[in-house]
Amino acid sequence: MSPLTLTPIGVIRSPHREAAGAPIQPAYAAAEGRVIVEPAYAEALADLEGFDRIWLLYWFDRARPWMPRVVPYRDTRTHGLFATRAPARPNPVGMSVVRLLRREGRELVVGGIDVLDGTPLLDIKPYVPAWDAWPDARAGWLDARRAAREVADGRFHREE
Repeated sequence: MSPLTLTPIGVIRSPHREAAGAPIQPAYAAAEGRVIVEPAYAEALADLEGFDRIWLLYWFDRARPWMPRVVPYRDTRTHGLFATRAPARPNPVGMSVVRLLRREGRELVVGGIDVLDGTPLLDIKPYVPAWDAWPDARAGWLDARRAAREVADGRFHREE
């Protein structure tokens, strides 16, 4: 396969300065943040205001190199990386669904942000409940998780 080139379209601002202590998923996040889109992409934000939630796709720029097996935050046993949401991935792309509180020009004010401050933004997509929610879907090992952790401890990030 040929290599891919990604260009960040903006930056995510949040109160989370380091991985340790940050929420591990938006469901555990109460903080507000800002998604600042580069001027060249500002027009692409048109019509986003009508959505309650949006998907943020971003680059885990501070993640450790990928590992094929990890002990995820929500368990005490090792699992294959692709059966987890651990950030130490071959292509460290993250995703979070956050509440869209309002748009201020080329900035989006969002709630429930679990992303580290200064994270490069790759894309934004609208959250559509009819397409994105499957409440009866099985969740593999998470259905019988061993640990109820809701914040990160830094195990998947480089020393800060």
